[in-house]
This record gives sequence, structure tokens and C-alpha cells, in this order.
Amino acid sequence: MQKPNQRLINQTCIVTGGSSGIGSAVAKAIASEGANVVINYNSSKASAEELAHEISKDKRAGDVITCQADVSQEQDVQRLFKTSKDQFKHIDICVSNAGIQKDSPLHAMRLADWNKVIGVNLTGQFLCARAALNEFMNTGIRKDVSRSAGKIIHMSSVHEVIPWAGHANYAASKGGIAMLMQSICQGYAQYKIRCNSIAPGAIKTPINKEVWQDEAKMKKLLKLIPYDEIGEPSEIGSVASWLASDESEYINGTTIYVDGGMTCYPGFTTNG
Repeated sequence: MQKPNQRLINQTCIVTGGSSGIGSAVAKAIASEGANVVINYNSSKASAEELAHEISKDKRAGDVITCQADVSQEQDVQRLFKTSKDQFKHIDICVSNAGIQKDSPLHAMRLADWNKVIGVNLTGQFLCARAALNEFMNTGIRKDVSRSAGKIIHMSSVHEVIPWAGHANYAASKGGIAMLMQSICQGYAQYKIRCNSIAPGAIKTPINKEVWQDEAKMKKLLKLIPYDEIGEPSEIGSVASWLASDESEYINGTTIYVDGGMTCYPGFTTNG
């Protein structure tokens, strides 16, 4: 894991879905670089506040607050950004991490489950990106803190390119994120706004606990990963903090896959 070196001092970052899993790791990694962090949560208030308390004990971190918002709701996202700006005056980084799964075979999928996943995973990313773009364009480049006017980091998935039967709503939302991110880059790079995605593979988070705690299921999963290990949330946090920094300034409009090689389709290692 990359060691923090205070690359984000005097910057403020919103992390949606930041109360657990990958979001929690991202919030901790970015805070350790000196940034102020806004931990967004939908329903996990206790977890968000516990994380905020943990971050507040890190002497390298900036200030930290929590803010409840359902990212699929326009008014909630507007409130999230207003609260963040009222507290910290500027917003420099938005990590759109909030995401959910509601799985079933497509022929049996309820419209409500399709709409809920698309609403959080894709519409939520649009709403946060729109709010961030307006903030970044209004503020412009703060040369004392960053070469960029602002940074948007979308949390995607290897399933933006790998089909996933039984999870069509999730895969469709992640495929949509890829085009959303690239379209933002195409339209707003001229304003020195950077927009990229991180696509995790199999990461050891509570959402897939039943897999990594079961030896047989874990063995089956590792057949999909050339590196033969499941990833850790901190590895996503390291990439996010680097993407938010000036060290990655010329990276714009791309997806970074953090997957141990899963997108290399290991099933074809011996001609399939």
C-alpha cells in the first residue's frame, strides 16, 4: 500500500457511500493525505460516525464530517454539496462510490429492483458529477492546492466490461458509468477538470463476506483472478488518493482496473 505524503492538504473530498467497505478505505486514504473529508452515508449513521472518529485521530488528516444523503435523490445530493461547501468553503474532489446490488435472473427481475440499482449506481453518479462540475467551474483552479479545478472519481467495477448474468442491472449501471465518465472528460477537460474511474475486481468487503469466509467458494473465485488473491479495500484507497493528486494530472477519461488481472479472462489461459 502506498504511504501517504500529504498530497491533498487544504483540499476537500466528498466520498459517497463512505461508511463501509471500499468507501471507508477511500475516505481514510484521502484523509491521510491531509484532505478534509465528507463521509456520505444513506442509512449507516453509526458506521459513518465511527469512521469519522477514527479519521479524526489521524494527525495527518484534515477535518472530517458525516452527511446523510440518498445519492439517487436530486435534493439530497444538492444538500450534500451545500453542507460540504458550508463547512469547508471549497470542494476539490468527489469520489462517487455509493452502489448497491439487487440480483436476479433478468426474466424474473422486478422493475423496482432494476430502477433502484440504476438510480443509485448510475443516476446517483450523474447527480454527484453534475453538482461537482458546477462547483469546480464556479471556483476555477486554486493554484495553491492543485493544478486541477477539480477531480471526479467514479467507482465502477470490472463489470463495466465483463458481462454478469443474474446481475444485469448492476452490470448495465457500471457500463453506463464508463460512458458517463468519458463524456465528462470530453466535455470538461478544457476547464482543467479531471474525471476518471476505478474498476475494482473481487475486493474483501462485507458485501461478499459469504464468499471469502467460505473455503470452497473462495477457491472457485480465485480461478477468476490470475494474481490468485482477493483484493483489499486499502488497495482501492491507494489508487483513489493518487488519482486525486497532482501526480496523476495528465490522466483523464480513463478507467483504472484494480482486479488482479480479472479482466484478462483467465479462463482462456489454456485456449479456453
